[in-house]
Amino acid sequence: MSREDFPGWHGTTIIGVRKGGKVVIAGDGQVSLGQTVIKGTARKVRRLSVKGNDVIVGFAGSTADAFTLLERLEKKLEATPGQLQRASVELAKDWRTDKYLQKLEAMLIVTDGHDLYVITGAGDVLEPEHDVTAIGSGGNYALAAARALMDSDLGAEAIARKAMAIASDICVYTNGKLTVESIPA
Repeated sequence: MSREDFPGWHGTTIIGVRKGGKVVIAGDGQVSLGQTVIKGTARKVRRLSVKGNDVIVGFAGSTADAFTLLERLEKKLEATPGQLQRASVELAKDWRTDKYLQKLEAMLIVTDGHDLYVITGAGDVLEPEHDVTAIGSGGNYALAAARALMDSDLGAEAIARKAMAIASDICVYTNGKLTVESIPA
């Protein structure tokens, strides 16, 4: 089966919300192949602790590719402890220029509580303008829902959970089995 004929893996919605002194990254657990749900309880949000500094990472896309990127990010964080922005930029530069890494199909949302970024294979390190960002199949649905909820009295985790519930009602590649990690801002 050629790459063009392959039905493709779909799944995952990851959201990052910063509000009220807290940053939350939440992700669903669905992995789909074509029209079939392969797994509903995958864990796509992880906490890294590098030299006493916690970083939360959520990933969408190929799991093997994402794990490769997580390993690379961890090495960048070890080389620049406490400097998430610098580590993220260095990862994005490598991802963009390295022939092996260029083929990786994944995106990351990362936070250390202070900074919140989306890292892409196009060399982007994007900081959200409205303290909310989302990636993956249902990312746009979750992003729109969370942005609408930011003016409410809800906290970061409640906004992330509610936005993910809305995304899972709309996107067939997103389910409601969440992994949620938070870190003080």
